[in-house]
Amino acid sequence: MVNVDRRSFLKTIGLGTAMLGVSDHVLANSLSASIMETEKVKNKLPRWRGFNLLDFFSPSHYRKPDKPSPNVTTEDDFKWMVDWGFDFVRIPIAYPSYLNFNPKGDNSLRIKPDEIFDYNEEALSAVEELVYKANKQGLHVSLNLHRAPGYCINAGFHEPYNLWTDAEAQQAFYTHWEMWSKRFRHVSADKLSFDLVNEPNFREDMNDQFSKSGPVDGLVYKKVAEGCLEAIHKYNPKRLVVADGNSGGNQPVPELAGVNISQSCRGYFPHYISHYRASWVWKNPDDSPAVVWPGVIDGQTFNRKVLEDFYQPWFELMAKGVGVHCGECGCFRETPHDVFIAWFSDVLSILTEHNIGYALWNFRGDFGILDSGRKDVDYVDWHGHKLDKKMLDMLQKY
Repeated sequence: MVNVDRRSFLKTIGLGTAMLGVSDHVLANSLSASIMETEKVKNKLPRWRGFNLLDFFSPSHYRKPDKPSPNVTTEDDFKWMVDWGFDFVRIPIAYPSYLNFNPKGDNSLRIKPDEIFDYNEEALSAVEELVYKANKQGLHVSLNLHRAPGYCINAGFHEPYNLWTDAEAQQAFYTHWEMWSKRFRHVSADKLSFDLVNEPNFREDMNDQFSKSGPVDGLVYKKVAEGCLEAIHKYNPKRLVVADGNSGGNQPVPELAGVNISQSCRGYFPHYISHYRASWVWKNPDDSPAVVWPGVIDGQTFNRKVLEDFYQPWFELMAKGVGVHCGECGCFRETPHDVFIAWFSDVLSILTEHNIGYALWNFRGDFGILDSGRKDVDYVDWHGHKLDKKMLDMLQKY
């Protein structure tokens, strides 16, 4: 999930859409032919389908026992997922949530290097327990560092160094993954995989949400990913490792194509629809242009063909033997429901045609099928929760 202003978001997403304005007829035909060629490519990853779980998404979730998080996943949640035909959950974690880090006052969002390895055993065990509960129900778990030492796509929490430029941050990153690998060394690869860091991007000022940003240098990303791979495989050489796409998850990382790492794309394009009136994207939600699907939004034409072109680089990556999964996708609750359903049906249809699975952000909440708070949905009562049955029916088709 990206927490940026409109300009930064447009820039990040724009990197993935720069070619969409090209009108050259030969290029268009070439892309169409390439799509046809890659439709039958076998994906090295299973077509897992499921949800993101936000139990440890906030840096402070575990340290506020007096304020229980609304994101706690229950046994019933897991049972419902399986009963509805899903087989996958991704757990995005902010690493301070499993430390003894307990700041006060003006330093409540600042962490120092000497606090980064002060693990809280109770919190680590809680993460393990969540994984085991999911596995017990037959769900594959992807463990992801949404906030890693020295980097997070979301600012608002002060990191002492930069993952992409500082060796100390990189070593801390490797150490955290080595810790998780050791703890889960006996869990088989078919039950658990590791997703290194959520949505890599580079900001000149790591702790300033609005500073100049862009893709991480591909060779730097490769170096960091290989360092993690070495640390992880020290305890379980068979552990599946996934790297999120560059530029906030939107661009494949060709530098990793020869490394034993799969890659994860995103299902948020175009952001006009997926993040319509989202307060962390639009400083004034009323600035969000009206959305339709298909059609013209803010002067740009969007349709299924545009979506296919957007995902084409991912299909080509898969043709090179790289496993691909969509680790996050979905739509904020403010998007008109009929627009969301029409757009997301096309997104999931395209991914499905290329054997790519997905994980909705989230299960319960603003993007979810339960308790989303959408105002234009005829909810079904589901054991005290509000179920978006139309959305569930759509997901079950793909």
